Order: sequence, then structure tokens, then C-alpha cells
Amino acid sequence: MTTRRYELLLVLNTKGKEESANDLIESLEKQIKSAKIEIEQVQRLENRQFAYASQKRTSGYYVNFVVHAAPTAVAELQAKWKLDPVVHLQHCQKLKPVAQAA
Repeated sequence: MTTRRYELLLVLNTKGKEESANDLIESLEKQIKSAKIEIEQVQRLENRQFAYASQKRTSGYYVNFVVHAAPTAVAELQAKWKLDPVVHLQHCQKLKPVAQAA
């Protein structure tokens, strides 16, 4: 099966959590790796205010993963994260392949 390059933007609900945001991100990285997905880059974008309240929340911790994965693996992760109370919002976008230098 061919892999594609994806960008996974997650907004985490860290309010009232005992673990720090770094612990939550490490847990998400383990979930990604256990799904046989290769992580290219992790961008911790810190806590940001929402433009408008979403489900009574006014802010969230943004983290962006750039990964190489099969489409089915990404779909399975999205379904899992949809039920996870830590993941407030998620956005997945297929990226263009990186051009290889000849």
C-alpha cells in the first residue's frame, strides 16, 4: 500500500488535565507510531485563544503533525480521536509530495 504525506492539526483540551501538554503530545505520538505511521515533523504551536467559543471552550493547545501514512491508517486515527475527550478539534489535509533532488 502506498503512503501519502498528511498534515494533522489537533486542538487539545488541556483544561483540568493533570498531565502537561507535553505528556499529552507524547501520548498522541505513541498512538500515531502504533498505527504504523511515520512522523516527519511535530510542531507545538502552544495555547491559543479561539476567535469564538467552541463547546464552551475559549482556548486550546494546538499541535501539528506532518506524517507519512496509508489513507486507511489516517482514517482509523481520526475515528479514534473523534471519541477522545483530549482532542477537541482535528483537521487532516493531504499534502503534495516533497520533490526529491536528483
